[in-house]
Amino acid sequence: MKRTFILAHDGARQNAIQCIAAAPAGYCVTVGEPTRSLEQNALMWPLLQKLADQVVWYGVKLTADDWKDLLTASLRKQRSAPGLDGGFVVFGERTRTYSKAEFSELIELIYAFGAERGVQFEKTAGVPA
Repeated sequence: MKRTFILAHDGARQNAIQCIAAAPAGYCVTVGEPTRSLEQNALMWPLLQKLADQVVWYGVKLTADDWKDLLTASLRKQRSAPGLDGGFVVFGERTRTYSKAEFSELIELIYAFGAERGVQFEKTAGVPA
C-alpha cells in the first residue's frame, strides 16, 4: 500500500514516522517538495493554446504540445540529440515532476514570452486578466 503524508504539522510527521517504522524491509521513502497543483496544470494548457493560436515561430505554427516542449526545454537549458533521420531533437521535460515553484517559473516564462510577442491572454478561461 502506498501512503503520502503532507508534513504540515507535528501530527502528520509522527504518522509518517510510525508508517516508516512499520514498513517491511525493502520499502523506500522519498521526501521532497510537493509537485505542481492541478490548478497550475489547468492554467498551463490554455496559455499554451494562446501561444499556438497567436505566434508563428520561425515561419511555423506550433501546437500547444510543441510549445510545452519548447518552453520546458528553454527553462531547463535544453538538451538535444541528432535525430534518427537527420535534424535534431530537443528534449523538453515532463512537468508532472515539477515542484510548485518550478511550475510557477514555467507559467511566468509563458506569460513573459507571450507578452514579448503581443499574445492576448485575458480571454482565456481560468487565466487572470
